[in-house]
Amino acid sequence: YGFTDSSDNLPAFKNDVEALLRRKFSYGVTRHNKSIEVKGNTYRVDADTVPCGRFRDYRLDTGRNSSNYTPGIRIQPDDGNIIINYPEQHIANGIQKNKDTGYLFKKMVRIAKNIRSIMEEQNYQSAKGVSSFVIESLLWNVPEDVYKKYPSIYRYSFDEVIRYLYENKDRLALFHEINGIKYLNADDISRLDKCRSFIDDLHHFFEYDI
Repeated sequence: YGFTDSSDNLPAFKNDVEALLRRKFSYGVTRHNKSIEVKGNTYRVDADTVPCGRFRDYRLDTGRNSSNYTPGIRIQPDDGNIIINYPEQHIANGIQKNKDTGYLFKKMVRIAKNIRSIMEEQNYQSAKGVSSFVIESLLWNVPEDVYKKYPSIYRYSFDEVIRYLYENKDRLALFHEINGIKYLNADDISRLDKCRSFIDDLHHFFEYDI
């Protein structure tokens, strides 16, 4: 493609971002493996900054066209592991899924996240093993007709969504992240076991405790 290497790199970029944040805010700045946290105060909220670089996926290009790529981002945590994400596809797919489900997808995601928080408070270890991103991805893989079975009764709709996940736990290896590009276990081989454990507990919790 005729590209040339740059002398810049992501670790150095993260160092620069951290230095600028500390200069701007002077306190409440904490560096984490993937992000740099800025604590809020009376006039601003907590915020996480994730330094990243542009990533171009040329796997679908067969004509050496430098403009024919799938756009993503490249994150290099302090532990050295490279993470490739596709936030633009994530946003677009979430919006489309919401429309295709009669605007129930985002409602069901919020319910799932709220129940996870309640489960965490009640010391369900599985609830601590799944992120908001994973929950959103799990529900994105649920077919649209499952959402539409009881479109006006959220309790029934959520029950159908959870039942689908519970009955399809053995198929999680075929599930994709919400970006539709990466498999759910692409970055973490233990993620599927964590998901199965959470789905089991969520199914039981919702059926007997809600």
